[in-house]
Amino acid sequence: MAVRHTTFSDQGLRSGGGNAPERFFFLHTCAMSARLLLIDDDARLTAMVGEYLRGNGYAVDTAGSLAAGRERLRAGSYDALLLDLMLPDGDGLDLTRELRADPRLRRMPLLMLTARGEPLDRVIGLELGADDYLPKPFEPRELLARVKALLRRSEPDAAPDDVLRFGRLEIDLGARQARIDGAPCDLTGHQFDLLVVLAQSAGRVLTRDQIMDALKGHPMEAFDRSIDVHVSRIRACIEDDPKAPKRVLTVRGTGYVFARKQDVDD
Repeated sequence: MAVRHTTFSDQGLRSGGGNAPERFFFLHTCAMSARLLLIDDDARLTAMVGEYLRGNGYAVDTAGSLAAGRERLRAGSYDALLLDLMLPDGDGLDLTRELRADPRLRRMPLLMLTARGEPLDRVIGLELGADDYLPKPFEPRELLARVKALLRRSEPDAAPDDVLRFGRLEIDLGARQARIDGAPCDLTGHQFDLLVVLAQSAGRVLTRDQIMDALKGHPMEAFDRSIDVHVSRIRACIEDDPKAPKRVLTVRGTGYVFARKQDVDD
């Protein structure tokens, strides 16, 4: 078993999660509970996190290794995955890479849990397709907030025929899909939401703070470079030449702007 510090204390559970009004509200606003898979080899942490999330209306399955997690994913269907990076039989980044290459699972919302302190590990995870990360130790209510945000962003909230068109690029809000020349772009749920935020403000420069505010309360810190990482992934999917982008443009020292005119025939 990987050696680590305790990350989800009994004290944290009492101070962060035993809020009856919050639990009552959540249980009564979910017609069907979302099903989550938690892959972490810390049995004590897994038990406490599972109990806390179940108490807030979620169905939670757990696995203590990559092998057990893969088996769970093959056997069932999940609305989101909470994945530890340090596992006894491998690295969570390997599973992230596998999921994003699997047509059935590539759009599953994925929250990385990591005790690693290096920003590079988080950047790599985001580049591979993780939607968010939560460093250990973490507060129960922050975990809950991030899970809610992931699931909220994965739900369609537009009419099926609501499509934004920019030359060869189509952004189908109902299907939650971007297409170039009719071919689907391989974006994660969070990357799609970020693209929509930019596209709906086409021609307007958005700062990183404005982008974060528009992402439905997605809890990202302004000092990290996660927005830049996701923009890089978006460009890899929608630009003819990601190194010379014509759709999502960088405004140095400020943020990004989505070009109104992108193709010659616009």
